[in-house]
Amino acid sequence: SRAPAISVSAESCIPAGLRLGPVPGTFKLGKYLSDRKEPGPKKKVFSYAVPPVFQVRMVRGELVDEAGSSALEWIGLIRAARNSQEQTLEAVADLPGGQIFYRALRDVQPGEELTVWYSNPLAQWFDIPVTATPTHDEKGEERYICWYCWRTFKYPNSLKAHVHFHCALSHGRPFHHHDH
Repeated sequence: SRAPAISVSAESCIPAGLRLGPVPGTFKLGKYLSDRKEPGPKKKVFSYAVPPVFQVRMVRGELVDEAGSSALEWIGLIRAARNSQEQTLEAVADLPGGQIFYRALRDVQPGEELTVWYSNPLAQWFDIPVTATPTHDEKGEERYICWYCWRTFKYPNSLKAHVHFHCALSHGRPFHHHDH
């Protein structure tokens, strides 16, 4: 079994456009994404103008944690965003097949969790679905359905990760949405 997810949050404002990385190791963003927000240890990160659970801050233009470790040591702990509403960072690459970085989509406020999902070009490069259209269940709640195995998900990125990493029936085919 895998370790519980770690919540990485901002201790002070992280400016829009700030790039973190490169992301080390094999890139498998979303492989362990779940519809549930699993409780786990917390880590805060902060911009260095403010003094410092996992904290990151800016030091001479670089985001570091409370121990002074660079992003390379903790960037892989940032949780995958389940949907665009909770997403604060996007995964980007300078070139297809190049090094991957995380970029702040907007100013991230103190106390906000850092969550990341693929930029559209990077998703296309990795053959990750870019869109997912919800259906509504009998209670009127939004659900996302895998068109290969019919498994349902509460969040669009959970469905996208399932299709790419786990759905045995997709056979590595790209995701195609069928409207009813």
